[in-house]
Amino acid sequence: MELQRSPDNTPTHTASHHLLQALLDHGVDYLFCNLGTDHAPLIEEMARWREQGRALPQVVLCPHENTALHMAGGYAIATGRGQAVLVHVDAGTANSAMAMHNLFRARVPVLLMAGRAPATTFNQVEGGRDTYVHFVQEPFDQASVVRPYVKWEYTLPWPSMAAEVIARAHSVMQSDPPGPVYLMLPREMLAAPCPPQELHPFPPASHRPVKAGGTHPAPIQQIAEKLVASEDPLLVTAYAGRNLRTPRLVEELALLTGMRVCEFNSVHLNIRRDSPCFAGYLPGAFAEKADVGLMLDVDVPWVPKTTRVNPNAWWAQMDLDAIKRDMPMWGFATQARIEGDSEVLLGQLIEAVKALATPAFEARVAERLKKLEGEHAARQRRIDAAAEAPGEPGAINPAYLCAAIHRALDGRDTVLNEGIRNTLTVFDQVPRNEPGTLLGLPGGGLGFSAGTALGVKLARPDTRVVHFVGDGTFYFSNATSTLAVAREYGVPIFTVVLDNGGWSAVKEATLRMYPKGRAFATNDYASVLPTGMDFAGVAEAAGAHGERLVDPADAEAAIARCIRALDEGRSALLHARIAPL
Repeated sequence: MELQRSPDNTPTHTASHHLLQALLDHGVDYLFCNLGTDHAPLIEEMARWREQGRALPQVVLCPHENTALHMAGGYAIATGRGQAVLVHVDAGTANSAMAMHNLFRARVPVLLMAGRAPATTFNQVEGGRDTYVHFVQEPFDQASVVRPYVKWEYTLPWPSMAAEVIARAHSVMQSDPPGPVYLMLPREMLAAPCPPQELHPFPPASHRPVKAGGTHPAPIQQIAEKLVASEDPLLVTAYAGRNLRTPRLVEELALLTGMRVCEFNSVHLNIRRDSPCFAGYLPGAFAEKADVGLMLDVDVPWVPKTTRVNPNAWWAQMDLDAIKRDMPMWGFATQARIEGDSEVLLGQLIEAVKALATPAFEARVAERLKKLEGEHAARQRRIDAAAEAPGEPGAINPAYLCAAIHRALDGRDTVLNEGIRNTLTVFDQVPRNEPGTLLGLPGGGLGFSAGTALGVKLARPDTRVVHFVGDGTFYFSNATSTLAVAREYGVPIFTVVLDNGGWSAVKEATLRMYPKGRAFATNDYASVLPTGMDFAGVAEAAGAHGERLVDPADAEAAIARCIRALDEGRSALLHARIAPL
């Protein structure tokens, strides 16, 4: 692919050149790639740049798209800066859909770029069809595969628009609420020259993302007045901690008002676990008696079917996405709703409460805080008691194991919790206190934590990253792809597999609907997974350290060996047999 020249002898670059330059201009550090025939023009252009000694986004080759998307998401979560992913036409897009679902629900910016099969057949256009798959990889509507999970989707319509289109994609994905975007790149367009007279500069500053802010004082004042008058306030949150400055403000408001803070389906750490105001992960019981409540950056504050919210309570909502624009139905009752940046809104609310505070209010708060401290201590005693019994060989107590892992970690280590049936056990027994050191599963697509852990480790090379999965989730994690990338790019992670032999969530869902049904009577839940699997062997085959843990008496030593391997630069996997399904 030789450079063409314009009539005045100016080099004419292709759309691939301008696309790569635009990615650099917008701060894209990495291209997480699973490549195909549609990417030949980009591959050729990148080779040319390397030969010329030009800077490029670093290419991370991922054997599976699930790894690539989640890794890009983990890097964006850790840095706040969305990255780019390249996948192969409709097939790669289909493999990406589950990860896109998760990142969409987590509101993580990522630019997914997929090639489009060449359309030209008979007219000798550069990049036209030249192999069998170019005929079978052209669907009627390729974008439909991921359209439910993106903020924006587009096809590069003209070569000279490459920089403009990247500018638009970046602006949309980074604007609040952030999220994935999807761009299709026809091969002929990538290979086509861009005459200089067609080009228009698009400096990054001209396409700044639109960020959320504060609100008018009146609704903040209303919430402050309700909190000051409250006798039993409650705050429920899930993802306010995506901004590392917000957890401090959540705790400041809680201490100022004597308010419990609960997380439901935690996506981020939103308050220190050792704060007296932290009341755990099950807000239902507190919502039944709270007289004033605040939903803060939470998609589902509780499950209405099993929660009787105090009918006389007054509830407010402050959220980056208050209307839940991408959920067809959302109906949690609130008397006040504010959309904005929780850091700014909390700052406004704290100042408003301080202005209203009286000695009588402060005395009531002090009494409530004494009560909350007692509740917090009692809860911690229950957590500690749950971890005392080690279990038996082949049926290790997961609380005992998680507590042992917690003792081996330090406060800066990042924990990703995809324990599913053991989610609350992991949260309780492996508590975090530093902002940014906890991630939960935001969507419904299993396999989120493995690739995401790689991305977090890439962004935070000096900290350990550990992710917890069940055996069912491990199958969804594309483990060979994850382990290969970890080894190839020097991003070791610690995987803990809590193996109960099946899908407990499936069994429990059946029992919730049919507690005395035929499945119960016959003990047949169609949820038992293959037995005798050696997940540690999978890790060892990829050059990682593998541990098979059956006897709880061996837990401390096995964990220590995993941590040592991790600190030496090797991934580690602990396959633990916990109490069976």
